[in-house]
Amino acid sequence: MTIQIEQAARYINRILLQTPKVGLILGSGLGVLAEEIKDPVKVSYSDIPGFPASTVEGHAGQLVFGTLEGVNVIAMQGRFHFYEGYSLEKVTFPIRVMKKLGIEALIVTNAAGGVNTDLDPGDLMLITDHINNAGGNPLIGPNNTELGLRFPDLSTAYDVELQALAKRAAESLDIPLKEGVYVWNTGPSYETPAEVKMLRHLGGDAVGMSTVPEVIIARHAEIKVLGISCISNMAAGILDQPLTHHEVIETTEKAKDSFLLFMKEIISLYGQR
Repeated sequence: MTIQIEQAARYINRILLQTPKVGLILGSGLGVLAEEIKDPVKVSYSDIPGFPASTVEGHAGQLVFGTLEGVNVIAMQGRFHFYEGYSLEKVTFPIRVMKKLGIEALIVTNAAGGVNTDLDPGDLMLITDHINNAGGNPLIGPNNTELGLRFPDLSTAYDVELQALAKRAAESLDIPLKEGVYVWNTGPSYETPAEVKMLRHLGGDAVGMSTVPEVIIARHAEIKVLGISCISNMAAGILDQPLTHHEVIETTEKAKDSFLLFMKEIISLYGQR
């Protein structure tokens, strides 16, 4: 795997003009942030050695390099999911490559279903912790000590200082920011009403099909993490209506303006540290 990471990073470094400091993972319907990057250089996943292909609607399937609010960034405009049939090692491979390229912080975003009834579609939720309800872990197997510790600590998986910075950004823009625990399920089927009720009892506030594997690998690589969910719908059984991916994309489109302002302010504040 180390060789594959080196090959991918070497390919990208031929294109890069500056070292990225912040990595961005943009979830379903949230890839619009990449269009705000100045002097962008775009590279299709299919051109990068070792990268899988993104197969989900709402995911452009490319890396975008450049500056955002004066900060050198690298953005994944679309991510990979376990439910697409990829191993968790493949799902999280881009995080390893971004670490090799020099990022020091990762902002991971997703579209998630609201489990907590205090949430509403369109809300932005600061992820304070997560629950791995999928049963898998991208670190299963032999550990490469060059990449990280055998038993990484996840007691502060989501960086406290970055959370404080996100709260400052929301306050300065007068954007309501909820907080909560994100639950990872494999998908691709949505949860049943009984499963949503169980997740609520477990302490989950939002549920989705991504993020947790990437965060585990980021922390294994000692990358600081900030997590943001856009609540795209209420989970099954809360409202009397079917769940569709179209609804997810539609809601994230409506939340686009607030999301863009919020994320750009976070990056700006990060650059001023």
